[in-house]
This record gives sequence, structure tokens and C-alpha cells, in this order.
Amino acid sequence: MRALKLQGRTVAMIAIIVPLVLVFAYVAMRSGPLAPVKVTVVRAQEGTVSPALFGIGTVEARHTHRIGPTLAGRVKRVDVHVGDRVRAGQLIGEMDAVDLSDRVRAQEATLKRAQAGIREAEARQAFAQAQARRYDKLSALQATSEELAITRRQEREIAEAGLIAAREALAGAQSERAALVAQLDNLKLVAPVDGVVTLREAEPGTTVVAGQAVVELIDPASLWINLRLDQVNAGGLASDLSADIVLRSRSAETLPGRVLRVEPKADAVTEELLAKVVFEHPPEPIPPIGELAEVTVALPLVQAAVVIPNAALRREAGEVGVWQVKEGRLQFAPLKLGATDLDGRVQVREGLTEGDEIVLYSERALSRDSRIDVVPSLPGAER
Repeated sequence: MRALKLQGRTVAMIAIIVPLVLVFAYVAMRSGPLAPVKVTVVRAQEGTVSPALFGIGTVEARHTHRIGPTLAGRVKRVDVHVGDRVRAGQLIGEMDAVDLSDRVRAQEATLKRAQAGIREAEARQAFAQAQARRYDKLSALQATSEELAITRRQEREIAEAGLIAAREALAGAQSERAALVAQLDNLKLVAPVDGVVTLREAEPGTTVVAGQAVVELIDPASLWINLRLDQVNAGGLASDLSADIVLRSRSAETLPGRVLRVEPKADAVTEELLAKVVFEHPPEPIPPIGELAEVTVALPLVQAAVVIPNAALRREAGEVGVWQVKEGRLQFAPLKLGATDLDGRVQVREGLTEGDEIVLYSERALSRDSRIDVVPSLPGAER
């Protein structure tokens, strides 16, 4: 009787424990570390990609004109302000002449004296020539001594040399006056091109040295973007490619442009390629120099091929590929990739065919032995 009671208890315990074990195993296989990995899948499709490059640049002026005096002096007046538009040849300021006008008048007096000196030298030369001819005739008739004839010829040569010296003095005085007038003209600050004033670096009364800028101008038609692109992703960059420019201050507006040139010297520190991108039409109003701009450069289209999302790419054992789903099991497929676009698609040259099913997102890392559970989506996978 006692044995029957023990046997009944054992059977009861087994009846309780076995379902619990089964439930635990089921739970462990479905929600624990042994549970299948939830994944989303996508099929490889035939298509084309529109490759493009994206980079950040700054607005710069190709031609900047820094206008200032050629000699040290004091600023007399500045007639323009920052933001003003000026025309080529427009007077925009002037330096204080100090004593330069007096020096020009003094040089004009010197010039008049030199001109009077020439007239005097010409008169002396004419008199000396006449005397020399007269005494030469008298000497031929033996009406005077040879010594007097020689003396008159020497006086003629001296008069001719004096005339030459007077002419040299006149030329020197004219050159000095021309130099002073040129200096006086250089005191006028004139715009060399049509442009916009970007800097006013000196105010009236300020003393500046030779070559120091008083006003800075830029030509609005010469604006361009100094673009920087990562060297790794800059393949295919070339001049004359079309580009879309979005200024930081005008994020809702896309301005057309093109690549003017690719700089022959790259930035070795930041590992970037440099390019100059110009606007197809000068933007209005003119953007500030130094403003950041986002530039998208369109590369030439490529031939149609198998295309997959680049989010599906994985690296296993040093190879880049995707996890391919075949008959419910995982298989890693190494790929040879081609061009990519800014929409997150990549071209597959080798390794997949159209219609192959691959893993797009997974809730954790995968391996060949991983069991998977295909679901429509994973929370937060597309963020």
C-alpha cells in the first residue's frame, strides 16, 4: 500500500515537472539567448544608381582687390561703406596730400627755370656759331690770328655742350614733375572693377603705410565654393560636372553650379581632395564670404546591374558581403561592389543575382549557425 502511494507521488511530480521543463525549454528557445535572431530581408533587384559626391565647402571670392596707397600717408576721406556696390573707375576715397601739392608747384618752377636755361643756351650756341664762322673766314683771309679762330671754335663747342646740359636738366625736371603728379594721382583711391565693398579697414585721419589696404572689394561674378571631399569617396571627381549648392543660410533653396577645377594639391592632414565649384548664376543677394555650403556633385550614370541597400553589407573574415537566406538558412556571400549613390544603394558586380534574398537588418550579430526569424520590421532599425 505504501509503495503504491510513493509511486503515485512520483508520477504526479513527473507530470508536473515535465510540462514545466517543456515550457522552460520553449521559452528559452523563443526568447532567451537560444532564440532565433529576428531579421528583415530584402531581395536583390536589377536597377541603376545615380552616383554622387557630397561635401562641405566655404564661399570665397576668386578675385579680391585690396585698395590702398603706394606711399605712407594719412587717410583724408573714404566715400564708401561695407556692402556698397561700386563701378570700375569710381573714386572711393583719397589720401591726404600733405606737402605733395607744394612739391609739384616747386617742381613746376624748376621746370620753368630749365626752359629758360634752354633758351639762354640756344642763344649762346647761336652767337658762338656765328663768331666761329666769322673768325674762320677772317683766318682764311689772314685778317686775324689762328689762335683767335681756335678760341672761337672752342667757345662754340662749349655753348653746344651747355645746350645739351640744359636739355638734360629740362628732361630731368619734367620727369620729376611727372613722378610727383603720378604720386598725387595715386593718392586717389579708385575702384579697379565693378564690385562690392567687403571691408573698410581705415577711417579718415588714420595713418597707413605703403601697400596697406584701406578698402577691400570683391567681384560678385567671381564667387565660388572651396569644396572639400573625402579622398576615399572622391573617385570620379572631374571638372565640368554639374553640382547642386545649398547655402547654410538658404537651406530651402538649391542653386545650380558646376565643378570648375579639381585642385592638383590635396590636403594631406585632413585627407581631403579640394575642388572649386562655381555658381551657374551669381546668387542674389550675395552670400557672405566664408559661409558654409553643402555641395552635391553628380557623377556620370553607370550601367544597370544588381542593386542592394548598403545597410545590408557586412564584413566577415576581412571580406565585405551580405548574409544570404537560402531555404531558411544563412550563407555569407562575398561581393564585388561598384558605384554607390546618396540614397543608400550600392551596385553589385559579382556575388549576387537578381531575386536573391538577403538580410537587411538583424537584432544582433549573425553567424552561419544562427537561426533566424523573418519579421516585417525591427524597432529602430531604420533610424
